[in-house]
Amino acid sequence: MISKKKSIYTSLSEYFQIAIGILFASIGLKAFLLPNGFLDGSVTGIALLINSKFDINLSLLLVLLSIPFLVLAFYTVSKRIVLKSIISILGLAISIELETFGTLTEDKLLISIFGGLFLGLGIGITIRNGAVLDGSEILGIFLNDRFGISIGQIILMFNIILFSITAMVLSVEIALYS
Repeated sequence: MISKKKSIYTSLSEYFQIAIGILFASIGLKAFLLPNGFLDGSVTGIALLINSKFDINLSLLLVLLSIPFLVLAFYTVSKRIVLKSIISILGLAISIELETFGTLTEDKLLISIFGGLFLGLGIGITIRNGAVLDGSEILGIFLNDRFGISIGQIILMFNIILFSITAMVLSVEIALYS
């Protein structure tokens, strides 16, 4: 009985912390990066880049672009991580859609620092509780298991490619700040 209560408490605590992670990530995006034309890395960055060029709903893009990674996760990692990640991605998409913030600063350095800080904090809290906010971390886990390449290296390579494309499509300055 005590073990079951502890398990329920642990699950509720994890989901609460994931909600906090989603809140921080969405603040980083909505209060800093998005209103100033900055991008993030990973799947969120791809969604932002597509949104900036074609004005397709960012929340929808985030969900659609995450689907292939969630399918990969379904076959390679635990179903619990997949379920929590689906909830997290949907939560972030809804939060991005509903939150409204005024522009807090126009200083590019502050935007870059605080946007990255809030977003990174949100991603870290979410990962620490067994979920992801976009699919690149799942790709990292998969490639790490298969080939022994570190998750950090995979995400770094993913982001180098993304920011190189951003430099060509938008501007070198946006890519560097992002």
